[in-house]
Amino acid sequence: MAYAAGVYSVTLIFFITWLLMKAEIEVCKKGVVTVSPARTILFGSTVNLSCSLKPKEGCSRTSDFQKLTFYQNRIRVNSLKSHSLSIQVSNLHLGTTVFVCKVSCGGHMESQVCGADISVGVTPEQPQNLSCSQLGEHGSVVCTWDKGRDTHLYTVHTLQLTGPNNLNLEKQCSPCHDDLDLGLSLSPASPEANYTAKVVASNSLGDSSSFPLVFSFLDIVKPLPPSDIRADFPNLLANFCTLQWQDQGPVVLNRLQFRPVHGSAWNTVHVTNSGGRYDLYNLKPFTEYEFQISSKLHSVKGRWSDWSQLLRTQTPKEEPAGMLDVWYIVDDLEGGLQNISLFWKNMSVSEARGNILGYQVTVREGTGDSSAVSPTLKDFTEHTHFAVVVPQKDYAVAVSAVNSEGSTSPIWIFIPRQPRKVPQNVLAKPQGSDGIRVTWEPPGEATTSVKEYLVEWRELGTGSSTSSPVNWHRLPSVNTSTVIAEHVKPHLCYQIRLCALWGDGAGCARTRADLTSKEPLTGPHVRSATAGKGTASVTWDEIPAHRQMGCLVRYKIYLQELRSQSPPHVFEIPYEAANTSRLIQGLPLGVTYVLWMTASTTAGEGPRGTERQLSLEDAPDWNVLVAMIAVALVIVGIFSMPRIRAKMLSVISALQPRWYNQEIPDPANSMWARKYPIMADEMQLHFESLSNSWTSSEEPETLEIKEVLQKSTPTLRETHPSCWPRNHDLQEPGRESWLQAPKSFEVGVEYDVSHPSTPGSRQTEKEQVTDPYRAMGSGGPKAKDPVSPLKDIPVVYLPANIDYLPSNLEYLPPIAADPVEDSELQSLSLSIFPKGSFHPLICGEKLTLDRVKIHSGPITH
Repeated sequence: MAYAAGVYSVTLIFFITWLLMKAEIEVCKKGVVTVSPARTILFGSTVNLSCSLKPKEGCSRTSDFQKLTFYQNRIRVNSLKSHSLSIQVSNLHLGTTVFVCKVSCGGHMESQVCGADISVGVTPEQPQNLSCSQLGEHGSVVCTWDKGRDTHLYTVHTLQLTGPNNLNLEKQCSPCHDDLDLGLSLSPASPEANYTAKVVASNSLGDSSSFPLVFSFLDIVKPLPPSDIRADFPNLLANFCTLQWQDQGPVVLNRLQFRPVHGSAWNTVHVTNSGGRYDLYNLKPFTEYEFQISSKLHSVKGRWSDWSQLLRTQTPKEEPAGMLDVWYIVDDLEGGLQNISLFWKNMSVSEARGNILGYQVTVREGTGDSSAVSPTLKDFTEHTHFAVVVPQKDYAVAVSAVNSEGSTSPIWIFIPRQPRKVPQNVLAKPQGSDGIRVTWEPPGEATTSVKEYLVEWRELGTGSSTSSPVNWHRLPSVNTSTVIAEHVKPHLCYQIRLCALWGDGAGCARTRADLTSKEPLTGPHVRSATAGKGTASVTWDEIPAHRQMGCLVRYKIYLQELRSQSPPHVFEIPYEAANTSRLIQGLPLGVTYVLWMTASTTAGEGPRGTERQLSLEDAPDWNVLVAMIAVALVIVGIFSMPRIRAKMLSVISALQPRWYNQEIPDPANSMWARKYPIMADEMQLHFESLSNSWTSSEEPETLEIKEVLQKSTPTLRETHPSCWPRNHDLQEPGRESWLQAPKSFEVGVEYDVSHPSTPGSRQTEKEQVTDPYRAMGSGGPKAKDPVSPLKDIPVVYLPANIDYLPSNLEYLPPIAADPVEDSELQSLSLSIFPKGSFHPLICGEKLTLDRVKIHSGPITH
């Protein structure tokens, strides 16, 4: 089987050689190319190339001219009409350059004659930094070196190792990688025996050898890294840790390194003959640490092992250490109250010594002395901020952090009602990309009493809400400047407070600044614009903080006349003096303006905001005003004369309608109603049948009405929608009475009401009336009528022109109408309202008091 494989390999080699030779023959069929001095030359050398045609390989016809051409990397170099062509080439680039010779006959297509490859390179450099190592006691020897520059030629490196017991080993590589494995292990039986290693690099231009490296077993053996690393904390003490591990081999020296997780620097400890154990002290509580261990076979010689796998563990918890950094903001409220907002920073992991469960907040009136009165407020919060509303007094507040093992000592801050002296000339300006630079001067007298300064900054528009981010840092009392470099962003405006801390309070000065700025993205929104005489009141809304693009420095109000091409009036308002409202004075009267506003930062002016139309009031017409005053004075002068005033009052009274200011008489106020007792039982009024035919020549018959008075509340109810008939009976079968008896009189008294007859007429009583008589319009009975039984009873009568029944039946005027005034009113004939302008609700003949008479009669139930 092995014999057959050998035969197959030899046959394959011969076949490949034959193909290469045939390819060479085919390539150079028409001629040859010779190279001098060699096809491989040193960089910078000159080479000669010659091309010649073989016999009978030239052009077949004598009429065709024959031309040879040399090409260098497909670029024409030289041409000649001949059977041979020679060229000399220099300054070739490193690497391989291809030269090809071609022939053409009579200007026809060129055909290839032959070609040559010229390799340009350099001799190998001396190998440097030769080193060898062996991983563990039973590992292989691996050597590495620096090969130097690239030769651009085929180069072979040979590693030679010699040692005791006639050790002579060579191993080649081409190309070589970063290391070369010799495939043998040095024995630890003779750790002090010396070995020599050397590297030789060679190519067609020359060779070069490294310096020999002499070493022993202890020099090159690299131990395996320790394993099974663990950390123990006896008695759960955070600052005491026992580290244990397992060494690989006869290790003499160990080194340990450890640091907090995400820490920057390692702490390193060297341990001799440790036996795989070491105690560490002064670790931080509740802190996660990283541990690594390396080992070495000799305390001086040899190489360190690789680092072991990383061990991460956390130290036990302890009560928090250190003090919280607490700050506060006070805002006055209505009703004598104030809002105290407290802020504090998170503790570091090493200070927290465990998971912080929350914070204990104590607010006490007066000083922070723990022996004082009971705390005003004690509360517990999980946040790093706290707010409380208290009366406007002096307070002391304390905050402490709490974990599962305990709490920190409370830090007390005194918050006085009256602020202390503040720093002077506080300025804040951007300082490129470094941040915002804040400068100030000490607060005058007793500057040595200032314990420290505190600079606070927050984004504009966040207010003093406890949820808004607040940043601050403290500075020594000798500082008069600082740079705010953290938690600041470009194109945002920051409110900055610089406070001098006096121990019993703080005095703070305010300013504003930005890192960089742009023009505002929008203008102010004009909420309202009202106009007066030559004045305009403008109110606007602040631009949102994220659209200001920096700190605003000014507002501008533009007033341009409507439909005018004249430039607008511009009123500039510094931002510090603006309070979202402005009163503009001295404007021309009677002009209509278009109003808008803009805002500016240090980078420039932003676009205009919303527009408003504003119309100013016209000036008063003084001529009309003077004329009105003159007329008023004349009228006052005329009315100051008593006679003229009396005449005018008479004329005005005459122009009033007759019903104006006249009371409607109520029969309940008559002397008859006062003279007789009030009826107690109900009686109904019945109307007599009137004559069917009244002629104009006859006197109307007397209508007798009987009245029954009741104690109940008087009411007037209309039971039928028809009007009072003129020429037929008022009573129809089945129809209810049109009047209903009042119920405010005594039962048992009956009165007879009849119509007074005119001279020559007969008096007839037709039927008794069963419905109570309430009130009917008339001028009242005449005093001279002897038939009327009411001649001695004072009655308030209805006016003569009022023909309806009164609606207020319970109204009983205590005083009768004055007959003199009544006669005076009736005597006026200048009224513009004719009599009977207001028609009664009753149709037909008018039933008035001067046409009825009331007399007593038997009671009919």
